Amino acid sequence: MQSTSNYLWMMSDLLGQGATANVYRGRHKKTGDLYAVKVFNNLSFLRPLDVQMREFEVLKKLNHKNIVKLFAVEEESNTRHKVLVMEYCPCGSLYTVLEEPTNAYGLPEDEFLIVLQDVVAGMNHLREYGIVHRDIKPGNIMRVIGEDGRSVYKLTDFGAARELEDDEQFVSLYGTEEYLHPDMYERAVLRKDHQKKYGATVDLWSIGVTFYHAATGCLPFKPFEGPRKNKEVMYKIITEKPSGAISGHQKFENGKIEWSSEMPISCSLSKGLQSLLTPVLANILEADQEKCWGFDQFFAETSDILHRIVVYVFSLQQATLHHIYIHTYNTANLFQELLFRRTNITPSHQDFLYEGQRLVLDPNRQAQTFPKTSRENPIMLLSRDPVNTVGLLFEDRECDDADSHVMFANELIRDEYSETAHKKTEVIHMCNYCSQTLERTEHSLGSMEQTLQDISSMFLPGGSLTDTWTQQVGTHPEDRNVEKIKVLLDAISAIYQQFKKDKAERRLPYNEEQIHKFDKQKLVLHATKARALFTDECAMKYRLFISKSEEWMK
Repeated sequence: MQSTSNYLWMMSDLLGQGATANVYRGRHKKTGDLYAVKVFNNLSFLRPLDVQMREFEVLKKLNHKNIVKLFAVEEESNTRHKVLVMEYCPCGSLYTVLEEPTNAYGLPEDEFLIVLQDVVAGMNHLREYGIVHRDIKPGNIMRVIGEDGRSVYKLTDFGAARELEDDEQFVSLYGTEEYLHPDMYERAVLRKDHQKKYGATVDLWSIGVTFYHAATGCLPFKPFEGPRKNKEVMYKIITEKPSGAISGHQKFENGKIEWSSEMPISCSLSKGLQSLLTPVLANILEADQEKCWGFDQFFAETSDILHRIVVYVFSLQQATLHHIYIHTYNTANLFQELLFRRTNITPSHQDFLYEGQRLVLDPNRQAQTFPKTSRENPIMLLSRDPVNTVGLLFEDRECDDADSHVMFANELIRDEYSETAHKKTEVIHMCNYCSQTLERTEHSLGSMEQTLQDISSMFLPGGSLTDTWTQQVGTHPEDRNVEKIKVLLDAISAIYQQFKKDKAERRLPYNEEQIHKFDKQKLVLHATKARALFTDECAMKYRLFISKSEEWMK
């Protein structure tokens, strides 16, 4: 047990460890409330006094819901070492969230938008006080659950932070290498001496890498075997990145670097959000500080994204859900143009249904007056011309990282099955609507009675069209393959969590080591079986479902 005059903590209650300090979970002596207690070690006192005092001075100035709050600066009773008493964040960091198997391919869209909003708001507050953080990464973005049950993310660890005027520069080195600006990487990691100075925009590079990591579950710049084992290639990637590219991966030893200006196919963010986010990443992941956006433009562009509403549109013939990001004051004209970019269905050929009724959008109607949509209740889009069915895209390739791909596949299948069930409901709803319309038409057009009855009967239960639909292989989840994969995924996740615990131990006892070996074998078996289920059953049936639905729509 250690303590200050007002707080105490157990040495075993370690929350985090750094070069100059450890962070413990502590309690207030009188109230018992939980706090994070940052205790500085002897190494921290080797730094110049002004550097030691910087973190205290910076935190005293800051007061924002997206920055971890400083409550007190005290001294440890025995050593007299400085102690920072800060807000306790029980949910870990953004890195903890990204380590969860379900987020192996990035955060869900709603959660990513919260990260985007909170990090931008926290950074905006720092810039108001002229503060550069210098060590932005997922591990320094803490998560708490707000009163409304939603996540709140907060910037923390201001040990490297300092005040900096807009045109001022610095030469000292801080940061974590995967997230470091190329100029800093050259000196800090490769130990190459140069006379370059750094401005506040080095934070923007780190933010870009962090946002890409949150959106995709992986780092944007990866040499073969990873950045820590292949530092020279890492430096080559981050300095030679072409303008517009947001990632560069070397997939083979001494292989060429594959650049991309788009998110990987496994990214779960909608194409609508990706199209807004990728230009931001491309312009802050610029090695040349002259070409890189400044903070003003970064804040303007991210604010533009965050102030849009989402209109959910399900393209029925393409079997694809679209997220259309649009401002409330934008008109239906722009909405239809954005929809054209996503679907290739020209505005003149777009027909809309909402809750089974035809929806007519006046060209000048503002988006704020559109019907309230959601993933479960979108506007239905039909094309007057035949279009190819797209459906859900997934990467169909052999991979060594089978377990993570299985996790991703399972998430996709689970989402897709619920969406497919919703599609079927909508189709039946539409069939009923068509049937009712035809019945009304029958009364007014007696001469066409028999023909219309024949058409009408096709849409009713037992009719040829509905029978064709319901009897197609792959259109109903009776085989329970999704559930089978879920069982395997739970077993994989349990082993994964145990491996994380094993990794934290310096050495495993003999029995635990043998169990670890058995679990490795089980992991391979579970992953292989799950992948086979996905590839041979689910993916095959899904492709069949797409082809049959395309025929049925015609």
